[in-house]
Amino acid sequence: MAEALRVGIAGLGTVGASVARVLRDKAAELTRQCGRDIVVSAVSARDPKRDRGVDLNAAKWFDDPVKMAQAAEIDVFVELIGGDEGPAFAAVRAALEAGRHVVTANKALLAKHGVVLAEIAEKKGVLLNYEAAVAGGIPVIKTMREAMAGNSVTRVFGILNGTCNYILTRMEAEGISFDACLKDAQRLGYAEADPTFDIEGHDTAHKLSILTSLAFGTKIAANDIYMEGISNITQADIRAAGDLGYRIKLLGVAQRTESGIEQRVHPTMVPTASVIAQVHGVINAVAIETDILGELLLSGPGAGGNATASAVIGDIADIAKSRPGFQHGPVFGRPARELKPYRKAQMRSHAGGYFIRLTVHDRIGVFAAIAKRMADNDISLESIVQHAISGEVAAQKTVILVTHETTEAAVRKAVDGITKDGHLTDKPQVIRIERAG
Repeated sequence: MAEALRVGIAGLGTVGASVARVLRDKAAELTRQCGRDIVVSAVSARDPKRDRGVDLNAAKWFDDPVKMAQAAEIDVFVELIGGDEGPAFAAVRAALEAGRHVVTANKALLAKHGVVLAEIAEKKGVLLNYEAAVAGGIPVIKTMREAMAGNSVTRVFGILNGTCNYILTRMEAEGISFDACLKDAQRLGYAEADPTFDIEGHDTAHKLSILTSLAFGTKIAANDIYMEGISNITQADIRAAGDLGYRIKLLGVAQRTESGIEQRVHPTMVPTASVIAQVHGVINAVAIETDILGELLLSGPGAGGNATASAVIGDIADIAKSRPGFQHGPVFGRPARELKPYRKAQMRSHAGGYFIRLTVHDRIGVFAAIAKRMADNDISLESIVQHAISGEVAAQKTVILVTHETTEAAVRKAVDGITKDGHLTDKPQVIRIERAG
């Protein structure tokens, strides 16, 4: 049997402790699967005295994760610290430059430094595995890197944040407000004390930027993503979507167009009969559309200690199964030096149209003024109706518009015009509609 694979874990929070526990509890099974033992030989965290529910006395303790990354005691450096700079970046870079394999769950780190780190890993002939960084326990990275050879991806999209999906699911099912759902998500541990990173779309954007690089062979461009969160979604939107046959989901979408790559994160209305609409709670789902395979949908737990730990351990096991001299595949599916500069797609019409909710003064001429603004911007309306909202103030009405295919720019210009006309009593809502998917 080959020598044991020695693992150093940096970061012993919920995920790190779960990884150490599973490596201990499943040691015999992992040895049978990998052909060698996997042992935790070193650990690093901020508090050496904290009880983490797992015996780590056999592992060497390091106060500095960078020193552990360079230590002779480890073969694999597992980064579970978090953050796109500081000790996480310094330690991962040090490990790769020292010829150590790296496993990370850090999407923010990869979104910012992934290409640089991939170049180092490929130069040193070591693995940089990151299955846990995107969609938790769903094996989407492995699928895109290894199982889709010969396929050309045209679009990748999905529900990539469990916190947002949990909130939207409960808003629909129980008729409660966004704020009430968010407080519950925080109480249950699904949302952070400061939930901005999740609910405003940043977490989804980081994950999407990694999938975009894998799908289209471009350098990661997390700063070139159109991003809109869910904090403005109301019960009025949820109910109106249901009446129209749709359900609201926060989607991350990347697709190839003639002018470049389009990346966007925003609330989307999807048909209630579609597969993506059936993904509820903290579950994630990723759809990949290709020329050969067609559409593949992967769904499963997207967050939490066990789901993330499962992905981390899968990455460690892949390293354990590799042998000296084996030529590792490139980090992002293509050699890092061959990744193309990201070219942002030009604005184009959205085939699904848009849902627009306007709360307006109840007075003569408002409908006509709204219709004129739409016509002035070449927007064709599928429907324009007054929508009854329970508890609505008598002097105002809610108007729901559904457009045919048009551009984001045209819709925003029309809505800005309606706002300047002084017809609105509240902030307007604009949501893309996907007719299928």
